[in-house]
Amino acid sequence: MTETAHPRTAPLRARAEIDLAALRANVRALRAQAPAAALMAVVKSDAYGHGAVPCARAAVAAGATWLGTATPEEAFALRAAGLGSPVRIMCWLWTPGGPWREAIEADLDVSLSGLWALEEVREAARSAGRPARVQLKADTGLGRNGCQPADWHGLVAEALRAEAEGLVRITGLWSHFACADEPGHPSIAAQLTRFREMVAYAEQQGVRPEVRHIANSPATLTLPEAHFDLVRTGIALYGISPSPEIGTPADFGLRPVMTLAASLALVKHVSGGHGVSYGHHYITPGETTLGLVPVGYADGIPRHASGAGPVLVGGKWRTVAGRVAMDQFVVDLGGDEPEVGSEAVLFGPGDRGEPTAEDWAQAAGTIAYEVVTRIGTRVPRVYVNEERNGQDG
Repeated sequence: MTETAHPRTAPLRARAEIDLAALRANVRALRAQAPAAALMAVVKSDAYGHGAVPCARAAVAAGATWLGTATPEEAFALRAAGLGSPVRIMCWLWTPGGPWREAIEADLDVSLSGLWALEEVREAARSAGRPARVQLKADTGLGRNGCQPADWHGLVAEALRAEAEGLVRITGLWSHFACADEPGHPSIAAQLTRFREMVAYAEQQGVRPEVRHIANSPATLTLPEAHFDLVRTGIALYGISPSPEIGTPADFGLRPVMTLAASLALVKHVSGGHGVSYGHHYITPGETTLGLVPVGYADGIPRHASGAGPVLVGGKWRTVAGRVAMDQFVVDLGGDEPEVGSEAVLFGPGDRGEPTAEDWAQAAGTIAYEVVTRIGTRVPRVYVNEERNGQDG
């Protein structure tokens, strides 16, 4: 689990400040984008690196009625932390022999994509002596998890048979977009059509789901026709745009939740022609000062951003000089002499002039999802603006 710290006692080496007021405001903004649908806050992978339990609590306080996880273990941790009824928790990544009975006893919604999973959950329900809450996932074109249209009739029929036996309750029908972050991509309309067809078939056969859902973050923001009964918001919850193509966070009233900062461990003068970091991929162009930032790829800083990652030090953007190492990297300060211990801000909301996670994604040739999610457990999460008496502050 991610380490937590109080702002006043946070270690000086590095910290990831998590603004829970921003997260709550993001939930409200996303609910406004889909006012007729319930909202699922996706908190898989430790809430995309932000800390699952604090973020889940903040999301529920702001009106999320569902929580989403990939693995059952992630869902169990939420229940153990006191996130109980009426909050619904869904988990969707299962392998044979998974903890089905424990999931039933924890009152989780489990996703089924094939008959093997239905057979295992049937047996677990018999053992538990109570029905399992199951959601049937349709592969409408993503080609990952989900039941193929050709097999859908069989899965629906067997699920209804299990429901008639009192072993399951079919609570949802759902799917996932492949290209919702690419406006106008032809697969979007094709998947939406296929989803409607597969839902209609299941309902014609007698399925009465509590929720039908296909909208992820980009679809929540740009495709109102895809909202149905529930929207699943992941990266947008944390104030990051799913894609620069669809807009910036500010375009949707969202604010990045995580600020990653470190304290300079060393500032020193070097001559021109001095090699910096492994391989000497950076050579100082003249006499200058170098600052040592004590985080590296062991902390989740992308090595692919070597020579390109932006950092705010002393009110100026600096760039990673040379390679990112396991525990540290260097910035060329251009002769400036900040004190040792001065703050180096790698990314944040951007309103203080600092880079954003999207800037790091561009520098590393990846997506902002990966930038925040990969920040490791060696970096303490410092939670600020926790809710007091129902008010932000």
